[in-house]
Amino acid sequence: MHKRHKKISAKTGLAPGSLVYIGEKEQEEAKIFFFHYDGESLHEQATNNVEESIALRQDGTVTWLNVDGINRTVLIESLGKGYGLHPLVLEDILNTEERPKLENYNDYLYIVLKMLSYSDKEKEIVSEQVSIILGNNFVLSFQEGIEGDVFNPVRDRIRNNKGSIRKEGADFLVYALLDVIVDNYFIILEKLEDQIEVLEEELTENPIPATLHKIHRLRRNMILLLKNIWPLREVINSMYRDESPLVKQATNIYLRDVYDHTIRVVESVESFREILTGMLDIYLSSINNKMNAVVKVLTIITTIFMPLTFIAGVYGMNFKFMPELEWHWGYFFVWFVMIAITGSMLFYFKKKDWL
Repeated sequence: MHKRHKKISAKTGLAPGSLVYIGEKEQEEAKIFFFHYDGESLHEQATNNVEESIALRQDGTVTWLNVDGINRTVLIESLGKGYGLHPLVLEDILNTEERPKLENYNDYLYIVLKMLSYSDKEKEIVSEQVSIILGNNFVLSFQEGIEGDVFNPVRDRIRNNKGSIRKEGADFLVYALLDVIVDNYFIILEKLEDQIEVLEEELTENPIPATLHKIHRLRRNMILLLKNIWPLREVINSMYRDESPLVKQATNIYLRDVYDHTIRVVESVESFREILTGMLDIYLSSINNKMNAVVKVLTIITTIFMPLTFIAGVYGMNFKFMPELEWHWGYFFVWFVMIAITGSMLFYFKKKDWL
């Protein structure tokens, strides 16, 4: 986090469009993978040569170029020149702190969203920025890291010519990418829901301080989800309502379906947040009840020992002439009185349901 803020501050004062990578993931070398396809043919290739990937573009085919790792500003700048991208777009691609948004540059659409995954080890949601550019028969996608993504189902559909993805244009490919990212949100929600169910059982049986940490961790995950999904809903809504010539009318139907999915995700997250808020209240109530029970026991013990302490204090005074001091049965009589007082008080407390 410190390094990221340092890079943001280093960018202060630079001219608009200055290319500075802002992010945590540093890679030695970016990876470029591209598809050229139509209904009859497919060409796919991995390369690190930007000029080669641009030269292989063909009229009448859809080009999908995916870049894994965006820390190399020279590569991003070369792609920007080859595809005629605005410097401000390249600046936003390199800034991994952008919020989900849609910008229309007439010749192309620029989309920013977050690809989320769940770390079972850390019990945290991992966020990675994805930038997508939809142009005339081409799609460019830029990913922050190179560890993997959720696009493999889309790649398999292109390779195996399943469905209508090879028969449609670049706008349908963008829909497919958005759809698979949003669908992955549901997988994260299922894992969070499982954790909430386990936490509810723990909360009702034996809440401990670690339970509070789990609740706060889940609430952080919900806030992260909502932060990334709420603006994405507006992005998809704008895509099919703005009537851009780059998005066909037939594709708008599919985009509305993705929009409905984002609404469902937002509603689920809001529901989970309410549940977690209620669980936090239950936890605090349970802790207060435990504390009240402890105080109640200590109060009863103190109340019982008050008369016993009084008797012991009276007969502990150092006076020479005191009644019963030299009585043969005095010691046993005092014990009898103490036991009788204790028994009477316990009986009274029990009758009042204080025990």
